[in-house]
Amino acid sequence: MEIKSEKNVDWIFVKKVLSDKEKEKELGYEQKNALEHLRKFCKLSDKKAASIREELEKIEKLKERHINYIMNFLPETQDELRLIFSHERVVLSDEDKSRILKIIKENK
Repeated sequence: MEIKSEKNVDWIFVKKVLSDKEKEKELGYEQKNALEHLRKFCKLSDKKAASIREELEKIEKLKERHINYIMNFLPETQDELRLIFSHERVVLSDEDKSRILKIIKENK
């Protein structure tokens, strides 16, 4: 198998793709497990996720993968947010961190 391209996506997108694929045909073992996990832990609706993503995209320092990390884990505290960015080269100001947490809290 040849990989032609890669794209970093959030769990909400993966859940939607697997749910649609499940309607068409039976999923493989790994896909079933992934979908079961996402149904259990990924509780955001498409509408709320789109709203959060739109607001996060307005923060210039955040790249697509950062937004996906935030969307996947939905941090509620400064410490949780710090963990997401612990291995990244991005330095967020306290104002940016507060803004991210506010966006999540308002749309969750």
